[in-house]
Amino acid sequence: MTDQRPAPAAGLRERKKRRTRDALLRAALLLFVSQGYERTTVDEITDTVEVSQRTFFRYFANKEEVAFAVQEVVESHFLAALRARPASEAPLEAMRNAVLASWDTIEEAISDVVPIDLYMRNYRLIESTPALLAVHLRRSTELEEEIARLIAAREGVDLDADPRPRVAVAAFSGVMRVTGRLWVQGEDTSVAAIRRMTVAYLDQIGPALAEDWRRAPAAG
Repeated sequence: MTDQRPAPAAGLRERKKRRTRDALLRAALLLFVSQGYERTTVDEITDTVEVSQRTFFRYFANKEEVAFAVQEVVESHFLAALRARPASEAPLEAMRNAVLASWDTIEEAISDVVPIDLYMRNYRLIESTPALLAVHLRRSTELEEEIARLIAAREGVDLDADPRPRVAVAAFSGVMRVTGRLWVQGEDTSVAAIRRMTVAYLDQIGPALAEDWRRAPAAG
């Protein structure tokens, strides 16, 4: 019979490593939002957690990776929500419903790592810090391609032969970029605020693409 006694020790080590990583992540994000991303050093992060630089680099390649660690969780949460949408929904409808479902459950998705308020503050930091925004745009392009592949598979079309998945995702992502930018500029920094703005702007994709803007609406 196989002896299973080492398993609890292994599990304890993994939990300890997870706690150390999460502590470094929380400390870094708090420093980023309080004094700025570029002014924060790795030494300050490690001093806050009372670990060595070597420990930091065991978990993160650099500050940039820390800044986007929770964002990566959020993106994975959205992709999971999109995969779960019923096949009866059209692509834009599925993406709309997936992103709204993601906002509705975002706190549950990240609460084990950071408080929702800290994530939202870090999201605003990314949108308002040129060095981070450039990385965010690059990552968004990569995410768009992943979403397009998902939509193509969902609809049973060849992504390389059919442009519709990429076009639909481009329209969706463009709206998400606009709402993110406008939300950062506003005074209400809550999840509810960005969700309301997301609904309002996504609902305008159809009219913006299909309607004659110069034609006055018909009288009711």
